[in-house]
Amino acid sequence: MGAGELLKLSARELSGKITSREVSAREAAEAANDRVSEAEGGINAFITPTPEIALDRAGRIDSRLSNGGSGGVKPWEGVPLVVKDNLSTKGVRTTAGSKMLEGFEPVYDATVLGRFGEDLVMVGKANCDEFAMGSSNENSAYGVVHNPWDTTRVPGGSSGGSAAAVAAGEGWWALGSDTGGSVRQPASLCGVVGLKPTYGRVSRYGLIAFGSSLDQIGPITRDVRDSAMLLGAIAGRDPRDSTTAAAAVPDYLATIEDGVEGLKVGLVTELMDERIDPGVRQVTQRMADGLREAGAEVGEVTLPHTYYALEAYYIISPAEISSNLARFDGVRYGLREPAEGVHEMYRRTRDAGFGPEAKRRIMLGTYALSSGYYDAYYAQAQKVRTRIIEDFRDAYAQYDVLLSPTAPSVAFELGAKSDDPLAMYLQDICAVPASLAGVPAVSVPGGLSEGLPVGVQLMANHFDEPTMLRAARAAEKVADLGFEIRPS
Repeated sequence: MGAGELLKLSARELSGKITSREVSAREAAEAANDRVSEAEGGINAFITPTPEIALDRAGRIDSRLSNGGSGGVKPWEGVPLVVKDNLSTKGVRTTAGSKMLEGFEPVYDATVLGRFGEDLVMVGKANCDEFAMGSSNENSAYGVVHNPWDTTRVPGGSSGGSAAAVAAGEGWWALGSDTGGSVRQPASLCGVVGLKPTYGRVSRYGLIAFGSSLDQIGPITRDVRDSAMLLGAIAGRDPRDSTTAAAAVPDYLATIEDGVEGLKVGLVTELMDERIDPGVRQVTQRMADGLREAGAEVGEVTLPHTYYALEAYYIISPAEISSNLARFDGVRYGLREPAEGVHEMYRRTRDAGFGPEAKRRIMLGTYALSSGYYDAYYAQAQKVRTRIIEDFRDAYAQYDVLLSPTAPSVAFELGAKSDDPLAMYLQDICAVPASLAGVPAVSVPGGLSEGLPVGVQLMANHFDEPTMLRAARAAEKVADLGFEIRPS
């Protein structure tokens, strides 16, 4: 099988061919490396490509398989993976898209990478907004990422490098991190599948923290079945992360083809108003109609406090940022600017190391937590968060799955919102409610508007990823788009 044919396979299909030895892991790694060399000049999806690591580990997998049987190779182990650059990779540069971590090499792997297998075939570390702060992937110290569908447009953020790499065929699948929609929103803008698990389903150990009560690591894949497979690989309790749940990890592929007959799907009215572009609303409404025709019972549901979700999110997450980023001071990690005296060294290092968006959110968070303002801002935001959680709980008393757009628009042009932070933050209005509630959510390509992909979002109750994936697979069939590498 030639490299061109290999690149057309889903991750699940490629995995089957590797474990049956129809295709070698090295052939897959070579195909991915060649595609990176071909496409990367116009996309900039990677901060650190790792072609030699991919080839070396793929060779070890082939050796294990050649000894007979499975060689202990897990089904997903030989499929080349793209890793967002805010996940710790032992001995491989990890920058989180920031000059602050220039040259930093962690001494351990994130738990999710260890679970992927002992010979993880990593194609490279994906570009991302600095410390995962952004909705367009224009806030990286290593340059903007371009959308493979139209390289004059953004890929979405902050996992834009991961999403763009999958859309461009530079890897079969990727890991990103989602704090306020940073897996789902870029997946929507790049025409791929992005999944945020239930908070606590996947270990955050080794993820460079942004908002600790919100961060989740999630898969970005070519289709829903690949997403189910990758989630199964990384989910589960981790003794090194006390926020992970002891809940058993189900076989996410076991019920994924069961369809939506009998399922109750609620279309969220607050996320279908004038804030959403007409073309995006049309795609979402067509999806609701399609799921109804497929056998689901579809109705409208209200989440009234989601109108305040964005404001609450942009108080809570900067507050956590201001705390988490305090550790980057020039003493322990990466950059250090020389100065006379330790306080001057702190000041110079943080001034030189952080970009404008990181500084803006640190200032917002510090203000919200400061004496005299904590009760007025942070405490009020947490009360709103509780109301939002109650809204979701009431909705799931009526419906199995909730449906909405993933993002309010298709991919916008590079630089179009760079000077207007509030307009940029509005890109998160559909994704943030599920993040505050901690429920799982997935973005599936639902159609096209203006010739660009539009994602629809499906949200389920806590730890009910199997029902969500079942509905997502049905939505994928309704859309009937298929996956094509961009640019072709």
